[in-house]
Amino acid sequence: MTDTPASTPGGGAKRNETTVRALVLGCILAVIFTAANTYLGLLVGLTFASAIPAAVISMAVLRPFRTSTIWENMTVQTVASVGGAMSSIIFVLPGLVMIAWWMKFPYWETVVICILGGVLGVTFSIPLRRALVVNSTLPYPEGVAAAEVLKVGSRGAEQTESAVRENASGLWVVVAGSVVSAGYAVLVAMRVFAGEAARFLKLPAALGGGATGIGFSMQFALLGAGHLIGLTVGLAQLFGLLLAWGIAVPVLTSPDTIAWMTAHGIPSIATTLPAGISAEDLASTVWSKEVRLMGAGVIGIAALWTLMKLAGPLVAGLSSALAAQSRRNDGEVLERTEQDIPITLVGAISVAALVGIAGLLAWLTQSSPALAGSAVLLVAGGLVYVVVIGFAVAAICGYMAGLIGSSNSPISGVGILAIIIASLLMLGVLALAGVPADPSIIAFALIVTAVVFAVAVIANDNLQDLKTGQLVGATPWRQQAALIVGVAAGALVIPLILNLLNQAFGFEGGPPAIAANATTLAAPQATLISALARGVIGGDLRWDLIGLGAVIGGVIIVLDETLNRVSKGRIKLPPLAVGIGFYLPAAVTTMLVVGAAAGWIYDKLIKTTRFADVGRRMGVLLASGLIVGESLFGVFNAGIIVATRDGEWAVVIPDGAGWPAMGAAVVAFLALGFGLYAWVRRRSATV
Repeated sequence: MTDTPASTPGGGAKRNETTVRALVLGCILAVIFTAANTYLGLLVGLTFASAIPAAVISMAVLRPFRTSTIWENMTVQTVASVGGAMSSIIFVLPGLVMIAWWMKFPYWETVVICILGGVLGVTFSIPLRRALVVNSTLPYPEGVAAAEVLKVGSRGAEQTESAVRENASGLWVVVAGSVVSAGYAVLVAMRVFAGEAARFLKLPAALGGGATGIGFSMQFALLGAGHLIGLTVGLAQLFGLLLAWGIAVPVLTSPDTIAWMTAHGIPSIATTLPAGISAEDLASTVWSKEVRLMGAGVIGIAALWTLMKLAGPLVAGLSSALAAQSRRNDGEVLERTEQDIPITLVGAISVAALVGIAGLLAWLTQSSPALAGSAVLLVAGGLVYVVVIGFAVAAICGYMAGLIGSSNSPISGVGILAIIIASLLMLGVLALAGVPADPSIIAFALIVTAVVFAVAVIANDNLQDLKTGQLVGATPWRQQAALIVGVAAGALVIPLILNLLNQAFGFEGGPPAIAANATTLAAPQATLISALARGVIGGDLRWDLIGLGAVIGGVIIVLDETLNRVSKGRIKLPPLAVGIGFYLPAAVTTMLVVGAAAGWIYDKLIKTTRFADVGRRMGVLLASGLIVGESLFGVFNAGIIVATRDGEWAVVIPDGAGWPAMGAAVVAFLALGFGLYAWVRRRSATV
């Protein structure tokens, strides 16, 4: 490399690592990826890992600087990816609007929740670095892939001409994917193309007479997301979809089942629906009100199973961190690549964040008489909950990120478990204080859960980034400091995007959108999590359905372990992915499966070529571009809707015009999809 030798603690050379230009570029990219992930998460319930596209963009932007290094690019990637990951907080925060506690997202309150929870996510994951990164055999698929990209494309003495060409081509692939997906989304908004197709039907009496349906969403963002999650997770989600819509919905909508449940005093949402209801309304209502709760049970039991398997790594990580601090205290100078932020400073930062959380919770208790009388108990209980559950979920998400990647980690399971536990604890406090339940109780539970969720999403991303840093020889404490910068960058922009989307589209149960003809955002996770909080605290949660889901999840865990053992690791059925297939809309899941299959086919076709590694990396960049382009258009669209107060400002072909929007969409989607993959393959071959 181009660094000059210098005397530094632990040896090594003076290096451009956490420079101002790297931090600034990282923050800019963090804002872009946060905006994209916020829209995508609220639209379809998914977010994507942004480490690799951030690394590619960084290398292209910093290449003209002769002093740029791989470690600077690592810093940019770290700040950008953790900022983008921070957006997953939107799986909880919109619940406060859905229960009408907030009419909009108060800027500084939202920022404080994100920053305090995010900083704890960083500090809680630091003691786990040695156990889960350094002394672990976990594959860290995204972290390793990002390290490969950095090694190939960063400026340095060992860089080849082909690496320079790959870096340039990679940037163009991201741009092309973004332009195509954004352009397609524009044409959908114009109604030149249809965005989604769905078909519902009532089954014949021989099959029970229930209702079911299937949907298909033609969105390039979902195609890209499917490519990134991979075939194993995609097929597991398909299995969950089949269980939900092929078995659960038809059974629960069957007249015989409804009659049996009524006779045995078991509540059924179907009995509250009017006679002669359409198959679509019947199936959709039963899925949203009952079947999704079964998915929550599947995810919850899968998350608990993961925690049980993590007891050993947790203890080892803490012991290793304390041993390293002891060596520091004895005067031993650690190698540069072993230097974390000192554990005493980690503790001080954690205490400062907890003091801030205590202040936030104390302020919240004064906003309602129901909370004010038990303020001390609520604040103390909230802090204990954040510490205990927060550290546990940091370990769960960090481990799963290392095992199957950040994009596939059990964030949804964490949210479900966290809100159920928090709500149950709130019920205990209410019983002790003799206070009746009201919306403020639900709001308190959601805010505590939001803090824990912020811990989870940041820990989920951090360990992946720290693995990348280990592979490229980054300094851990510098990288950990950059993680905190990324948390702040993401937190500062999240409430702005949330308020824009809330105004433009609105959320279920919240204030109406600014335009009457705007389509409400689905926000699948936030809808489910707020429903769980209301159900637990209100006393009407369908525990029977969650329990049934937990039993199904237990069976899937056994099946997954059996398949894994029999196939020697070649065949897996991730229980968390199955649960997600239960509660994501069918139209979303089907396109995710298509994307997963498309990515697998693409990788298979280039596997035996000389450019297989390059082609695989280019495929990841294409998928990332597809997500970013459509998502950023979604944010832009929201801005136009707010400015014009018209949810259909882009429409050029009105309903009933006779234009074959669905046929045109299918042809264009297939042609563009095949064309993009073929183009990327050709570019990979010329690198």
